[in-house]
Order: sequence, then structure tokens, then C-alpha cells
Amino acid sequence: MAVYTDVDDEDLIAFLGHYDLGGLLSCKGIAEGVENSNFYLHVDAGSFILTLYEKRVAVTDLPFFLGLMEHLAAAGVTCPLPVRNHAGTALGRLAGRPAAIVTFLDGYSIHHPDAAHCSALGEALARLHLAGAGFGLSRENSLSVGGWRKLFEPQAARADEIEPGLRRLIAAELDLLKRNWPKDLPSGVIHADLFPDNVLFLGDRLSGLIDFYFACDDAFAYDLAISFNAWCFDGAGVYDKGKGRALIDGYRRVRPLNARELAVFPLLARGAALRFLLTRFVDALNVPPGALVRPKDPREYLTKLRFHQSIADARDYGVDP
Repeated sequence: MAVYTDVDDEDLIAFLGHYDLGGLLSCKGIAEGVENSNFYLHVDAGSFILTLYEKRVAVTDLPFFLGLMEHLAAAGVTCPLPVRNHAGTALGRLAGRPAAIVTFLDGYSIHHPDAAHCSALGEALARLHLAGAGFGLSRENSLSVGGWRKLFEPQAARADEIEPGLRRLIAAELDLLKRNWPKDLPSGVIHADLFPDNVLFLGDRLSGLIDFYFACDDAFAYDLAISFNAWCFDGAGVYDKGKGRALIDGYRRVRPLNARELAVFPLLARGAALRFLLTRFVDALNVPPGALVRPKDPREYLTKLRFHQSIADARDYGVDP
């Protein structure tokens, strides 16, 4: 989440007039994240999240994102529920941007998750994968292996500004992953961005999953690899076997992984690390002037990528076959 677009009070009040939410009490921008403009919205009806979708989000994808949240909520996944306006639609327009209001979930993000948090996350991710079955829309993952080179090449000449030798390292990694990326894995709707700041807890209980604006159709094990990278390393980029085992075991308690998924998991984890290295690298070099946003350091995922390059078998992560 972030704030790129300011919202005028009068425009916001007029926008809220299309909803049965009562009067505006307060609206405050949210600085975290990098993708859309987000605000804490407090109205007579309670607390909500207002999102303005910025240029990087395709308007044609919004029915998928909003419809998916409705589908998952109906299937028992605790996630934000889009609020429909008087016309019966969840999508409107505010400050020159497509905009939506979703329900606010109680809870807070765990910045330093332990093994118990990782276990709970694994279970929740598997339930999300199962709950996505039957969703009537689909969306290609433009940030999977087929899109990484397109993302990298326009900025390739500046890669060594982030880290000397980064351009050569990424180019070699792109070639290797393109040759070896698996295409025969169980697939369906995935979250694709289930970082700790997109998971809410109340005490030890996982209370909700948020921010579905990278959701798409892809391999379930790749989604697990994304969360594995995000949850199972410490602040210095050192892998924690206890967390990794807890995350994967938690997932397998709900949805077992087959032998093929386990066999290619190190490659998937390597690809997931490259994906976030690339997007953070691009974001760090292209922050709009005056934007209320804190770009994340791409070198965190360079460290993780180098670690995965040393892994040959899922058992090397401390995971039982």
C-alpha cells in the first residue's frame, strides 16, 4: 500500500454519496507498500479501506481482483470484502483513478514472525488455494517467468547501480530459469504477494489475508515459494530452517504437496526470489517525485537468490520428503 494520488475532501464526500456508509469522519493515507494509493476511511458505518488504482494496475484486471475477494470470502477465507455502491458495482472513480472501498479487518502484521506464525500462514495459504476452485474468472501471471525479461531489460543498464555485477547475475539467472521452469504443476488461483504485511494476526491467531492485487492463476507451489522467501529468513537474509519447516508442514496439513512439487521447490524458490529482486529493483529506480512511498531494498532478495542457488534438494531446507 502507498499514497501516490491525493484525494480532495469534497470529491471524497461526493464519492461516498454513492454508498450507504453514512458521513465521512476521517480519511488518512497509508504509506506502506508500492502499488496503489490506499487510505484508512472512517465513516458512520465503521472503518474501511479506500483504494485508488494507479497506472501500473490494468483496469481490465480489477473485476478479477474484486470478484476474487468476494468469491474467497463466500468460501470462508477471511479477506476484505468489496463494498458495492447504489448501482450494485464495487468499482467507482475518484480523483481521476478507478477506486473501490473494501471492509476493514481487525489485526496487525507480524514484522518478526516465528515458527508458529509460519505454520498458521502455511495453513491459510493452502485453504486459499482450495477456496479458489470454481472462481469464474482467470488472470495470467504477468510477473512469472515469461514476464521477467521484459521487466528487466528496460532497466538493465542501471542494474549495477544497485550492486556491482548485478546485471550479469540477473541475465544468467533469467536464462537458467527459462530453460528449466516447470509447467506441469497443480495450479489455480494464487495470492502471489503473501508477505507478512499482507497477513493479519490477533495474538497467535491469524485473523485475515489482505491485498489481492497481484492475484492470478499459477502453480500453487510457486505461491508457497513466494511466502517461503518472505517469511523464513531473518533481517540479515539468513534462512531459518524451523520457520521453513513450519510453513511447509502447515501448508501440507491442509493441501499435500506431490513429489513433483517438492522436487522443483528449490527452483521455484529461486524464481520467486528473482521476481521480487526485479520488481524492487525497478521500483527503487523509478519512485515518482513527491510520492508518499518507501521503496524496498532489492538487495534483500539478491541475498535470498544467492542462497537458493546453493540448494539442490528440498531436504536441504530441512523439509521432510
